[in-house]
Amino acid sequence: MNSFTYSYPVKVYFGEKAAQNHLANELAKAGDNVLLAYGGGSIRKNGVYDELMGILKAAGKTVTEFIGIMSNPTYAKVQEGAKLARENKIDFILAVGGGSVIDCCKIVSAQAKLNQDIWDYEYAQHGQPTEFIPMGVVVTAFGTGAEMNNGAVITHTKKMMKSPLWGAFYDFAILDPAYTMTMPMKQVISGAFDSLSHSMETYMGSPREVNLSDEINEATQRNIIRNIRATLANPDDIQTRSELIWAAAMAENGILKIGKVTDFQCHMLEHQLGAYTDCNHGQGLAVLHPVLYRHMLPEATPQFARLAVEVWGIDPSGKSESELANAFVDALAAFIKEIGLPTTFAEMGISEDTDLRAIADTTILTGGCAKKFTADELYNILLECR
Repeated sequence: MNSFTYSYPVKVYFGEKAAQNHLANELAKAGDNVLLAYGGGSIRKNGVYDELMGILKAAGKTVTEFIGIMSNPTYAKVQEGAKLARENKIDFILAVGGGSVIDCCKIVSAQAKLNQDIWDYEYAQHGQPTEFIPMGVVVTAFGTGAEMNNGAVITHTKKMMKSPLWGAFYDFAILDPAYTMTMPMKQVISGAFDSLSHSMETYMGSPREVNLSDEINEATQRNIIRNIRATLANPDDIQTRSELIWAAAMAENGILKIGKVTDFQCHMLEHQLGAYTDCNHGQGLAVLHPVLYRHMLPEATPQFARLAVEVWGIDPSGKSESELANAFVDALAAFIKEIGLPTTFAEMGISEDTDLRAIADTTILTGGCAKKFTADELYNILLECR
């Protein structure tokens, strides 16, 4: 296990009616001017908006709304939110939604306090913001675990880059599984697969020897797989939603990463695919993972073989390590098909004339991956995914 420092700044309120029971107490610590941020307006249809506005008004807050945060949030949208925050002298940001809203607000919080362009500040000057507008989040769509960290993935359309930026941690996160019951099942499964992907990408990092973090990770992966199946079998079971929303948080609260250098090469490739196509993140990962993992097989055989046994329950009797490793990739590919996620770019509706060469050439190459990929190898993977 590598050396590490672990600190966890996000307070979590988990369970049904968590907003009703705890949000007012948290708002009492905040300033008067609140930026309420959300996406396309589904919270206005399912009652969440009215519930939260009632709590905000009872707390005496002046509310400015920041709406229309899209999937794959853009840098322009971040700047719009930061401008709104500055003009309205916002004291506190309340984000309501899934990973896109959550990520966007992390960077809004930082950009509103920074007197220069945050993209250039982080990428050209290699700086990290230190001042933020305080924030809280009400999670309504799970999968990314974005509420647990200060990283965000933002699409800079002018630069044709979908890349990580670093912003604020949330002071608190409200995780009420009941809020996720109105999500379309397609979105539920896509988000849950992203949680599985986060867990696998963390597991496949270095060191390769299994440590305590990895064993906790194996349990998390088993939990996600089991509860995706249970959710599909009974969409109205709130217990399975509870498991999946907490599994998403576990995948990104740092516990699985303790003592690890993570992989996330598949994520970096999917991010650039998203920059060029604006595709669904979880679906893109589902298409990419099996193909990329087959390219990783020679370098990742021991870890894949262990996953086959410990996560997927494959009987090791009479099988070589190499056979088990291949069985893991086969099991993952079969599961993706079983749960209705796409297996090719064509199934996702991605055009054949998409510039896959440009996507590969602009993808960040990660240091923690078991295999050190080149842009040419990533291009071949993209071609195989068509």
